[in-house]
Amino acid sequence: MPELPEAERARQQLERVLGREIVAVDDTDTYVCRPHAPGEMAAALVGHRLVAAHRRGKFLWVDTDGGPELGLHLGMAGRIAVDEAEAPRAWDRFSLEFADGGRMALRDKRRLGRALLAPDFSHVGPDAAEVDRSTFRKRFARSGAPLKARLLDQSVIAGVGNLLADEILWRARMHPRRPANDLSVEELDALRRSVRAAMRDAIRLGGAHTGHLIPHRVRGGRCPRCGTELERAVVGGRTTFWCPGCQAG
Repeated sequence: MPELPEAERARQQLERVLGREIVAVDDTDTYVCRPHAPGEMAAALVGHRLVAAHRRGKFLWVDTDGGPELGLHLGMAGRIAVDEAEAPRAWDRFSLEFADGGRMALRDKRRLGRALLAPDFSHVGPDAAEVDRSTFRKRFARSGAPLKARLLDQSVIAGVGNLLADEILWRARMHPRRPANDLSVEELDALRRSVRAAMRDAIRLGGAHTGHLIPHRVRGGRCPRCGTELERAVVGGRTTFWCPGCQAG
């Protein structure tokens, strides 16, 4: 499932289409383009140019030159395809065509992505890769929910998915079930540093799957730091792996 690093790579792809005039829009998939009717997005976008690509957590949006913002979300398996041949089986759920003959598409086999005009991100917390220390302290420790659940809550900080949450807590040496409001200020700062470091590494290396812990997240897997067999359970509604030796606290 795409997490913040994959969304950042998609944002970088969107930068390739900035400045190109939109001449056609395929917005006929009414599920992906909800709540818009077919043709509504086309009417609003044709004739405009995309001028800036943004991201907060897993959420993407692109500014236009006088038109509405275009919001995009990759869903669970989507990606942004630029200047590629049209995908088979109608997997290109939303697409733009440009005056220079190029094309941009939201390619999504599972049809769980979104494309919409004027997206509302008021429910989304600050970006996990950029959240400052004061904001992280205030938002993260408000609840006694398990650390794993707080990391996954996109209204707290945005962009952490299941793989990165396990990687972050492993780096921070913190148990995924520990209550968030149990952390000291120093521990909150240490957790934030682990969040930002894990994000930077995943963006640089190509995705959430590149974390140190991730290859060992299997039954019988062992901690790459101390060799202890990992434990596995459902925490925060998601399958979770941790090291009982390194992450006792």
